[in-house]
Amino acid sequence: MGKADLYALDVSQAAWEKSSCSVAAQDDCVEAAQLPGGGVTLRDSKNAEQEPLRFTAGEWSAFRRGIEAGEP
Repeated sequence: MGKADLYALDVSQAAWEKSSCSVAAQDDCVEAAQLPGGGVTLRDSKNAEQEPLRFTAGEWSAFRRGIEAGEP
């Protein structure tokens, strides 16, 4: 699924999950939801009306590999 396809999806009813790294006391709440084809969408829960970011499966995989490798 391409980037344009991801942004064409309606995510208003997505099953959002709060990141385990979010700090509720500081309102640092990142939420993620799975998209078809392995994509992921991310939003800031305190600004949920803003359009969430969307990542293809390949982009998300590369992001995760970078985090796991300790890349800044």
